[in-house]
Amino acid sequence: MTTSRVLVFKPMKSLLTTKFSRSTRFTGLRRLASTPDSCPRVCVVGGGPAGFYTAQHLLKIHPAVQVDIYERLPIPFGLVRFGVAPDHPEVKNVINTFTQTGQHERCSFHGNVSVGKDVSVEELQKAYHAVVLSYGADGNRSLGIPGENLPGVYSAKDFVGWYNGLPCNKDLQPDLSSETAVVLGQGNVALDVARILLSPLDILKKTDITVQSLEALAASKVRRVLIVGRRGPLQVACTIKEVREMVSLPGTRPDMRAEEFKGIAESLKDVPRPRKRLTELMLKAVQGSPAGSGTASRLWGFRFLRSPVEVLPTPDLTRAAGIRLGINRLEGSGEGAWAVATGETEDIECGVVVNSIGYKSLPIDPAVPFDPRKAIIPNTMGRVEQAAGLYCSGWVKRGPTGVIGTTMNDSFATAQSLIQDMGTGVLDISTVKPGSQAITPLLQKRGVNPVSFSDWEKIDSEETRRGKAAGKPREKLLEVEEMLKTAHSRGPETQCTQSRD
Repeated sequence: MTTSRVLVFKPMKSLLTTKFSRSTRFTGLRRLASTPDSCPRVCVVGGGPAGFYTAQHLLKIHPAVQVDIYERLPIPFGLVRFGVAPDHPEVKNVINTFTQTGQHERCSFHGNVSVGKDVSVEELQKAYHAVVLSYGADGNRSLGIPGENLPGVYSAKDFVGWYNGLPCNKDLQPDLSSETAVVLGQGNVALDVARILLSPLDILKKTDITVQSLEALAASKVRRVLIVGRRGPLQVACTIKEVREMVSLPGTRPDMRAEEFKGIAESLKDVPRPRKRLTELMLKAVQGSPAGSGTASRLWGFRFLRSPVEVLPTPDLTRAAGIRLGINRLEGSGEGAWAVATGETEDIECGVVVNSIGYKSLPIDPAVPFDPRKAIIPNTMGRVEQAAGLYCSGWVKRGPTGVIGTTMNDSFATAQSLIQDMGTGVLDISTVKPGSQAITPLLQKRGVNPVSFSDWEKIDSEETRRGKAAGKPREKLLEVEEMLKTAHSRGPETQCTQSRD
């Protein structure tokens, strides 16, 4: 089969740097722009980074495609809004790019629509030429140990959602009355949780953290946070930026065990530079506290070669009082080393345990293939296996790993697969599809009132107004009902400039 020159898949680096003009982008498909009804219609399920990056690339590369984004919540941006730590505002700047996509003349946002409940994937497939599932990972990986359901044990997903204003987590009310908290897992999310628990209030007050969380942290008795991992310092999953932030966090000092770093310095000559710099920073933290931190009242530290065995209850069995950790040894070397239990254990007294061993995706619809073991949708380059016209991107495609940049490249690759299938005829776009014109009446009959992007901008304006009054970037609305009331208010319409890619 001969492939047109303009449909050749380019390496991702090339895709990010290539400029596409209207006159050169897929000229062989420009006939599709002749009438609105003949445009390829693509539905993206999920309004987080994966969904918006997928839509962005489709709109940029194809001159006629119409993209509809369906999101369960009334508000867009997913984990950029609800997963990024409030003291990392620079990471949230990507929302500016997503806003351009949401305002694009060939893109429509449909918030407050739960796919799999309000509308089925099969109904979407009938209305669109292609459906891209980009709904992320809403589940938690279970510890699988006794006591993990005791009060005082929280998933990192719920804990992060609580301080970031995710509506379903607004009533979490974590009990922070104990001195020690243990975070299980050593990824960036685990360090975010530790940092928020120990950060001075003066820092947090200037962020978009929720007022309820700020009040709870002001009353918190937590003074020590231990960040536990089953392997060693050379296998820690976080990045140097997050460790540097912990090392320099005002009013805190490291609480590390020198014996856990025995022989590590001698091993650094053979490791990649990023890993070497990260490990050197941890070694520096072990060897001495930063200048001026001798009077620090709050402590943080890594604990290595430890796996959770049991959450220990209070004598009356009503809540968590500690955690039993199994002591491991490593077999193998480098980042591929694995933990082996020694049979020995160690108990740590603590009243807060945060499970940060990972998120996981969940099935969205019985009609969609799903691998329960890997917790992903089986796919090849974003093409869902044995499901023509169905694609996936983001965490539901590859698992909950990587940063926002990883999701960007991953989503661009899925969009490229879809575009290729349009050009080669694998995806039939010759028939007319109604898109949202068929879905909107269905939703109306089912009592669902979608939120458009301009509706979201009313919410955005209200949150910004409240934040300004409190000296913050924004004060998030926490109730879905209040979001919907604000979105559908009859106040002055938000003026927005349409992007013209």
